[in-house]
Amino acid sequence: MTSGDYRYHKGPVTLRRSKVPGTTTDQRLLDTRGKSDWVHTDPWRVMRIQSEFVEGFGSLAELGKAISVFGSARTKPDHPTYEIGVRIGAALAKAGYAVITGGGPGAMEAANRGALEAGGTSVGLGIELPFEQGLNDFVDIGVNFRYFFARKTMFVKYAEGFIVLPGGFGTLDELFEAVTLVQTQKVTSFPIVLMGVDYWQGLIDWLRSSALTAGTISAKDLDLLHLTDDVDEAVAYVTDVEGGRHTMPVSGTAD
Repeated sequence: MTSGDYRYHKGPVTLRRSKVPGTTTDQRLLDTRGKSDWVHTDPWRVMRIQSEFVEGFGSLAELGKAISVFGSARTKPDHPTYEIGVRIGAALAKAGYAVITGGGPGAMEAANRGALEAGGTSVGLGIELPFEQGLNDFVDIGVNFRYFFARKTMFVKYAEGFIVLPGGFGTLDELFEAVTLVQTQKVTSFPIVLMGVDYWQGLIDWLRSSALTAGTISAKDLDLLHLTDDVDEAVAYVTDVEGGRHTMPVSGTAD
C-alpha cells in the first residue's frame, strides 16, 4: 500500500495524504488544554457527540436480533482464530442474528466475513484511529464514530450478547465494560462468551485466585463469563436469551 492509498476516517469523512490529521477527535477532547479552554470548545462538541448518537440510533434501530463479536485487529487471515471468527459469524447468521463488530481487520473482519457469506447482516462500527484503515470489505452496514463512548453504547444497545475472541487492550476494554454493566444490572440477560480456552484461562485463573480471594469480586461474578472452544456451544449460549438463564441477580454495587 502506498501512502496515497491510506484512508483516514473522521466520522463520515474520509481523508488522505496531507489531509490526515496528527491527532484524533477523542484525543483533542480528553487532553487537558488550559483552565478555560473548555468554555470555548467543549459546549460545541456536545452537538457533534449528539450527532453520533443520532446517526448510530438511526442506522441500527431496525437491525433486529444481533450479537457483538470482538477480537484483535492483528489476527492474520491464516491464523486459526480467523477461521473461528468466520465460523462464528456464519453460525450467528444462520441462527437469525446480525453480527456487529468494530469493523476493522483481523478477528473483526473474520466475523463480518462469516456473516456476510452466510447471507446474514454484517455490521461494522468503526472508530477514528491514527493507525487503522477503516471498515473492512465485508461490512454491509457501517457507521464510523469519532468518540469511543458513543460507539460503545451501540455495541451494547443493539446486541443481545457478546462473543469475545482473543484480543488486546481494546478487546479487554469492551469485555470488562460489558461485565460491569451486567454486574451492576445496567443490562440484564446479557450473555458473554470468551472464545479460546488456552488464551483466556489465565485471566479466569487470575480472577479466581487473586480478585476473588481478595474479595474484590464475588463468586457469582465469575459465572458471568462462559469459556469455551466450541463454536456451536458459544452461539447456543449467546442466543439462548429467552430462557432467562443469563439473568443476573441484583448484586448491589460494582466492585
